[in-house]
Amino acid sequence: MTATGDLNLPVEGHLPSLGGATAWLNSPPLSPAALRGRVVLVDFCTFTCINWLRTVPYIRAWARKYADDGLVVLGVHTPEFEVEQDLENVRRALAERELEHPIAVDNDYAVWDAFSNHYWPALYFVDAEGAIRDHHYGEGRYEESERVIQRLLAAAGATGLESGLVSVEGSGAEAPADWDDVRSAETYVGYAQAEGFASPGEPGYDRAHAYAVPDRLHLNQWALAGDWTIGRQTATSNEAGGRIAYRFHARDLHLVLGPREQGTTVRFRVTLDGAPPTGANGTDVDADGNGALDEPRLYQLIRQREPVDDRTFEIAFEEPGVQAYVFTFG
Repeated sequence: MTATGDLNLPVEGHLPSLGGATAWLNSPPLSPAALRGRVVLVDFCTFTCINWLRTVPYIRAWARKYADDGLVVLGVHTPEFEVEQDLENVRRALAERELEHPIAVDNDYAVWDAFSNHYWPALYFVDAEGAIRDHHYGEGRYEESERVIQRLLAAAGATGLESGLVSVEGSGAEAPADWDDVRSAETYVGYAQAEGFASPGEPGYDRAHAYAVPDRLHLNQWALAGDWTIGRQTATSNEAGGRIAYRFHARDLHLVLGPREQGTTVRFRVTLDGAPPTGANGTDVDADGNGALDEPRLYQLIRQREPVDDRTFEIAFEEPGVQAYVFTFG
């Protein structure tokens, strides 16, 4: 049976050009012609995305398990934020995830547009003749996705394939979300997409402005305190002591943060309902709520034990120059 034979999978298109990639990691530049004869799993990613991070244990495991059977996992890193366009940031972030497969850096969205893609994460399953046979957007569907990989490999002539599925256990930000308890949605801090902002008065966009946290935050409201500059993608603290508060309901709270100046470190302290988050601290915070940021990435700040309830999170920065991008939950 050939790769485009009777797989009960439609042909959704063909692997488009990868020539628009601005750089390549872990590989020389690849093309559809160079990949002909191999089954390809295309993984659209961006390194601050919690939804993609929670798929990483499976992507990593599939790349390792099926490499000798003819699978090429091809990452396409298309940035959401400007900070994700920096090649060294991308290189460091993906190396920290122990991703060793080829990755096309897609800063100009050329590969994204060639696929007509609109999502992070997104998977496209390509047979050995270059036809796209399946796709999946978002988290989940891991068993079915691996079965598609196995079917495409078998159709391409791989023998001795293990019929079992990978067993993975994500930790930290890679752990699966507790969807039953998530009642807070992704919340952007920059004004281009911000919702739920509750600091009193009119915000001052693209300029320094003093903010305060109101006496009460309702569920899924957030606020700034201190002197901040709110831009399209980020809010930047202009003085020591700047704070962000959020009333949320979820097991996990993450915040994408980075220093304004490369090579600097900003210390911070987290509280939960006004107290140290002992027992509910995330992987980037100690039991007393202390942490530090020194690179742009997603920081896991809260991981609650059951029962999960409405809580008020606050983070205070001991130095100026922090940039906050987006809250995510799990």
